[in-house]
Amino acid sequence: MSALLVVAVSAEGCPPAVVDVNQPVVAADDLGLTRGDGCFEGLRLVRQDGDGGGVVVPNLEAHLARLQRSARALELPEDPTAWARALDVAAQEWAGGFPEAGEAAVKLSVTRGRPQPAGAPPQPTVVVTVSAMDPGSLRARREGIAVASMTRGYSPDAFAGAPWLLGGVKTLSYAVHTSAQREAARRGAHDALFVAADGSLLEAPTASVLWVPGPGMLRTVAARENGILGSTTQHLLFERAVRAGWRTEETTGTLHDLRDAHLVLFTSAVRGPVRVVQLDGEPVSQHAGAAALTAELQALAGF
Repeated sequence: MSALLVVAVSAEGCPPAVVDVNQPVVAADDLGLTRGDGCFEGLRLVRQDGDGGGVVVPNLEAHLARLQRSARALELPEDPTAWARALDVAAQEWAGGFPEAGEAAVKLSVTRGRPQPAGAPPQPTVVVTVSAMDPGSLRARREGIAVASMTRGYSPDAFAGAPWLLGGVKTLSYAVHTSAQREAARRGAHDALFVAADGSLLEAPTASVLWVPGPGMLRTVAARENGILGSTTQHLLFERAVRAGWRTEETTGTLHDLRDAHLVLFTSAVRGPVRVVQLDGEPVSQHAGAAALTAELQALAGF
């Protein structure tokens, strides 16, 4: 059974509208479908407590800003107001139609739309989907995950001076990412961790890697010339962690650093920070305080 709950679509300049979840929403020649030409954001809807029962999208401004940067890199129209409007239409439909749900997963996609005559501006297709939370994501928050490392096949500075490679852009082209997750599953793991050709850490297919090397210090991989995506959830967590007395650092790292760390986390906007309990078949994050640290950092991130 599909976990899809709500679909809202805006195409060729039309205002966003909710459609049946089984209704086709893109043309057969939409360039997002045929070439992966577009960008997206993964977000979360959260129902607020209280009589009002309102719905919020955590860290929305940061997500819209990142989508705007992705659209700019792809030379697509930047229209965060229209994107927010489509999100709101879908959010209100979910809030009224699924009152028992406390949170949901959202994907906001912007494709180049249908092919246009030479010189004509693109007419993007905007699609917002709202899905039930994946039980595996909820379980990962509680129990942690096993991870398999694998090479991304390029040097850590491969994206230097090459903006056409779209480093740090959240494009629709995720075939490599999902292939890596299938390989991780073949190895008995829940998720993958990419490393560069020299062994330096990069990112997970849909998450950033963080680690606690010692008391009060939180680190992640800096998004520089390595092509990794800057994480909205990681940035929010770092801001709040600093206010809570942590020291934070964006740096480089290796698998050895993760094996020695008090705690290793994968973090993303929908799943949130989850503890990595196994790396390439070996236990990690086994420090006596790892469970308490996980709970603290999850709370700081809003999970």
